[in-house]
Amino acid sequence: MDLQPSRPSTPRSAGNGALENGEGSREKSKGRQKLLRGLQRISSSPALAPFQRQRSSSSPYHGHGTLSCVSLAAPNAPSPFGQASISSSYFSHGASSASSSVPSTAPTTPGLDTPGCNVSDPMLAVRKVGHPIHTTTSIALPHHKKKLTAFNLWANMPHEIRIHILSFLSPKELVRASRVSKEFYDMCYDGQLWTRCDASEFYQQIPAEALAQIIVSAGSFIRDLNLRGCVQLEHHRRAEMVVKASRNLVNATLEGCRNLQRQTLHDLIKRNNRLVNLNLTGLPAVCNTTLRLIAESCPQLEMLNVSWCTHMDAKAIQIVVEGCPKLKDLRVGEVKGFKDLEVAKSIFTTNNLERLVLAGCEDLSDAALQVMMHGVDPEIDVLTNTPVVPPRKLRHLDLSRCHRLTSQGVQALGHLVPELEGLILSGITTLTDSALEPILASTPRLTHLELEDLEELTNSLLSEHLAKAPCASKLEHLSIGYCGNLGDTGLLPVFRACTSLRSVIMDNTRISDLVLAEAASMVRQRAMDAKRRAVSSLNPQQQQSPNSGLPNVTLHLTIYDCGNVTWTGIREVLSRNTEPMKISVPPTTTTTTNTSTPNSIPTEQPDLTTSIFDTKSDAVVTTTQIPLPTSTTTTTTAHLSPPTETIALKCYYGWQQTVDEHTKRVLRGAFPSARRLEAKWAQYMQAEEEERAGGDGAGRRRRRRRAREAAMVHADEEEGVGRMRVDRDDEDGRQWGGAGVGARRRERGRGTVSCVVM
Repeated sequence: MDLQPSRPSTPRSAGNGALENGEGSREKSKGRQKLLRGLQRISSSPALAPFQRQRSSSSPYHGHGTLSCVSLAAPNAPSPFGQASISSSYFSHGASSASSSVPSTAPTTPGLDTPGCNVSDPMLAVRKVGHPIHTTTSIALPHHKKKLTAFNLWANMPHEIRIHILSFLSPKELVRASRVSKEFYDMCYDGQLWTRCDASEFYQQIPAEALAQIIVSAGSFIRDLNLRGCVQLEHHRRAEMVVKASRNLVNATLEGCRNLQRQTLHDLIKRNNRLVNLNLTGLPAVCNTTLRLIAESCPQLEMLNVSWCTHMDAKAIQIVVEGCPKLKDLRVGEVKGFKDLEVAKSIFTTNNLERLVLAGCEDLSDAALQVMMHGVDPEIDVLTNTPVVPPRKLRHLDLSRCHRLTSQGVQALGHLVPELEGLILSGITTLTDSALEPILASTPRLTHLELEDLEELTNSLLSEHLAKAPCASKLEHLSIGYCGNLGDTGLLPVFRACTSLRSVIMDNTRISDLVLAEAASMVRQRAMDAKRRAVSSLNPQQQQSPNSGLPNVTLHLTIYDCGNVTWTGIREVLSRNTEPMKISVPPTTTTTTNTSTPNSIPTEQPDLTTSIFDTKSDAVVTTTQIPLPTSTTTTTTAHLSPPTETIALKCYYGWQQTVDEHTKRVLRGAFPSARRLEAKWAQYMQAEEEERAGGDGAGRRRRRRRAREAAMVHADEEEGVGRMRVDRDDEDGRQWGGAGVGARRRERGRGTVSCVVM
């Protein structure tokens, strides 16, 4: 009996149908093949991996499969022969040569004919060799692994941080950034970025609609609003938009908005009751009613500027002074009506003003000014002949161009303004020395003094009172232009005593070159003192090579139309601007001990004998100590330092171009170049004077040769200083060494006397 399993045969019914309908089966097999290939492509797609059916329990493979290796039957479907799986029943029959040579496939879904397979035997379906099926194995991507997306830092940033970043942009940059997108547009016009809107910086470049949109968008966030010069907002509709949007203003400047309607201005004042600083300079809309509204609606007001407002008078000022108790700064230049003593009495009674500007108030009289200072009928001190009243709090007082004032009225300021720092009396032509003497003697904090166009002043006021005043060491600004009686006698003591001067205006006076030389000497001494203090605070190593920066302009001199000033004085200032400073380092003390040698000569030493009683031997032991001789050496070193302070000149227009070029070279540290320019300019001026003096050609050539020889002698005299100035660049890269013999030879070889600038 043959024990080998017989090969299952195809059912006859299926075989006969295939022979009878050969052509139809071929067409069906082609359609089935197309269908199966389509299913294979669909099952191999990674996107359908989560929707695939579970693997058949009869599949011997692991992992994801395709239709070619996965059974479409239910995973728990019973075997048609009562076996657990097809694979177990298949291997239970053993292996034969036929079965081993032909690959087997898993059972397919009932009712679905697989091409190339004979399924007549339900026990096992065998694939025919003549109809191979090409299968493609594909692995789908795991669905839990997602692609990484780019992280948008700006989109995920908190809104507050983005606003803080944009706050570092200027207004012009914010407007440009608003064009990026709608999101940037909303952020750039956020009110938090426009708490301070200063349109005076860009009002010429921005249209009226954009400026109004900025203010409207900011709305109640705006605290500081500066519309100075913004003529774009003169249209009443735009102005109304701005007024309605601004409700929390603290500082408002409307100077230059000439066409601003009166009702619009009044609405702005009513809506902003927190105003502290208000500038309405030159507005025609300002009237007495406007100031009454300010007194009623702005109790926090500290500064008010209504200068050149012609439709109001001093009566309205009285209402503001009485209604705003915190008012400290009042500027009412060119306002009429200050001859009224009631207004002056209100200013005296409140005594809150620290700055009072009455420039151009032609109605201000001596009586009104006296009432402002000491009231009506004050008690007079018998010893000092001064009113016994509380001192005024004024720190800045401007009485320029008040032509009705005289020396008697200005003298009332004496001993009543001890905190005064700035005083302007320009244009009061009747003032004399007697009006200023008590003021200078009682103002120790005075730093700014302007006395222009006072022809009655004399040199004794400057030499005897200003130079000896308690404010001499603190005075920084002095203006005495068009004081025709002032000259060297008065200004020389001033420059010696007032060492803090930063600006002096002396045009149309009688000063000469001596004043310029004294000013240059004062600046040089001030710079050397500051340098010594800086060097003394350094350690010994840093003192040997102190680091000094570029020079700065610390004194501005204006000397227009001064007939006694010549080019020699100008050259003196230019020379001092490039002359190095000799700074002495604090002395160092060195102590040296000298050891004795056999050939040394004995010197008399102090007696250092010590006697000790020895108790063991009952004897006295004497010990003598001879100290070694010592020597103390004190070393004082000095080094040259480039200048740190210079003088800026405003002089005769024919010399101004050379002076400006010399100053530019000094400020950038090119000291040798500045010295060469100074020397060439001096030669040019000297040759020009010789030309004006006249004479034959030989005489002119002889004088020029002698001038060159004198210049060479002068350079040889300065050779010692030139050797001390090491002819090299210092640590900061600036050149300030001497010109040397070669430079003089090159200058001599050029021949023609000319100036580079002129």
